Amino acid sequence: MTSALPHAILSYHVHEVAPYINWIYFFHAWGFQPRFAAIANIHDCNACRTSWLGTFSEEERPKAIEAMQLLEEANKVLNQLDEDIIIQCIFKLCRANSEGDNLIIEDTIFPLLRQQTPHPNGSPFLCLSDFVRPLSSGIPDMVGLFASSMSAEIEAHYKSDPYKHILVQSLSDRLAEAATEKMHEYVRKEAWGYAPDEALSIPDLLIEKYQGIRPAVGYPSLPDQSVNFLLDALLDMKQIGITLTENGAMHPHASVCGMILAHPASRYFAVGKIGEDQLKDYAQRRGMPVDVLRKFLAANLPK
Repeated sequence: MTSALPHAILSYHVHEVAPYINWIYFFHAWGFQPRFAAIANIHDCNACRTSWLGTFSEEERPKAIEAMQLLEEANKVLNQLDEDIIIQCIFKLCRANSEGDNLIIEDTIFPLLRQQTPHPNGSPFLCLSDFVRPLSSGIPDMVGLFASSMSAEIEAHYKSDPYKHILVQSLSDRLAEAATEKMHEYVRKEAWGYAPDEALSIPDLLIEKYQGIRPAVGYPSLPDQSVNFLLDALLDMKQIGITLTENGAMHPHASVCGMILAHPASRYFAVGKIGEDQLKDYAQRRGMPVDVLRKFLAANLPK
């Protein structure tokens, strides 16, 4: 009998994951360039804030002041949300192997896409399956699956105040990602334990200095949203309140799911444009009609 691999549901309060927020993406959602997001790293005293403002030209200073005010309002909302909002993550470590462009995860075939556009430097066409041990090796490997989500109750916050409601929505997305970051750190160091001595600062975590990758559904290396149905079958995401629409979209909206790969050479990449031949091959491997997958992969198909 084989021993069960780690899987768990983790629940976090807002204050536990707030330090893991990537403020660059929050400010981007509000139309600020990355340099304005640096205010989140400035000590909250008048001298430090004044010094930071002094790094901007006179023309840019009003925008910098606006960024300071936005961060102040965001932190007030985070403190209010901390009273009654929980972020939940579920992860599961699974025995897995690769076979061509497929992963075999707990006897489930998990088809993937491979890059097709030639690289100027001649580097190989990548597929996520490249970072998992081949089935032909006879040696089992491991893949992690995960999902994270905000409490659905958050969608009712500040509905009578459009500005604060949008602020909560943009913070919700960041908190779901931040919880995933914290969960991934725990998986690497303890649950999977392939990096037990990792000692990275949060800024280092946010620029992905850790070993392995965490590709999420809808991102460039895993662009097919219908993959959510495969993940749900393996993870049972309703355990943390996530349901899927008929198109595979997650509800609550502030949710994220994907896989965890530990291979030291694994890295992020974009599948990019694929040809009709690969679309048909992928549809056959997924057991889905070509025209259905054409809708899911519209952004990856030639115009």
